[in-house]
Amino acid sequence: MNRFLLFFILALLPLTLSAQLERKLVNENQPVELIFHAPRHINLLTVEPLDKKSMHFAIMHTFGTLDGGIENLFGLDNGANIQFSFEFALSDKLSLAASRSSRDKVYNVFGRYHIFQQTQNGSKPFSLSLAGGAGVNTSNYDFLPEAAPTFGERTSYFGQVMLARKFSPKISIQLTPMMAYFTDPRPVYQIEGTEQFYLALGFSGKFKVTDRSSLSLQYIPNLNTDLRNNFGIGWDIEAGGHVFQMYFVTSQALNEQYLLAGGNGTIGDEFRLGFNVNRIFAMGRRR
Repeated sequence: MNRFLLFFILALLPLTLSAQLERKLVNENQPVELIFHAPRHINLLTVEPLDKKSMHFAIMHTFGTLDGGIENLFGLDNGANIQFSFEFALSDKLSLAASRSSRDKVYNVFGRYHIFQQTQNGSKPFSLSLAGGAGVNTSNYDFLPEAAPTFGERTSYFGQVMLARKFSPKISIQLTPMMAYFTDPRPVYQIEGTEQFYLALGFSGKFKVTDRSSLSLQYIPNLNTDLRNNFGIGWDIEAGGHVFQMYFVTSQALNEQYLLAGGNGTIGDEFRLGFNVNRIFAMGRRR
């Protein structure tokens, strides 16, 4: 009898293991997490979603060019362009945000919508998100001999598609087709472009070096203007619920419209030091 019972148990064991393996495969159909460390990667928005009722707060800085040398503390004496942004998740897919950049005192409102996320079993091989928004230049132009720009003439808009994939635990890449439109791009604005419409293809890359730090790259070539392309290289660090991003970048601009129209320096001697501080707050109750 004991031999029969032992034989019966051994016969059922493969079926039990098979059922466990099947459950494991089902669990692998979960979204891939942390394609990037934060909803922003140097200057560009990413596919990294926020949980419902959570908020992302970011402080961004870029300084003067490094070619001023030690006399100007490698650009730190030349003043910074600073942007504050708040993003709130209405759901796991949709978030709304507002930001303010000190360059031309631009206020932006924008949103991100995550169409789908890359899955662990490969049923969705990449993540796809959309972003778009509008901004207004609020600088005081009373010093101009002609009439100051009206509210409508100060407005600008942007839109972008974000397609990203985590190729391995170490390597993530995102492609970001972008557009920007200025209602009236006047010479007095702090942009180099003179056109109304701009197209660019952003590239973001992350190479994970340790569990909490990564090498980051950014490249934004303009597709329809003679403006120089934007390039950045930096280092991301997760620490105590924050994501610190330190980088060298060729553009002082921080909001999306000015990234495309603002003009860029030359890689190397016209690099600028910049850094971001990202913090995500859980606003709702945990379940």
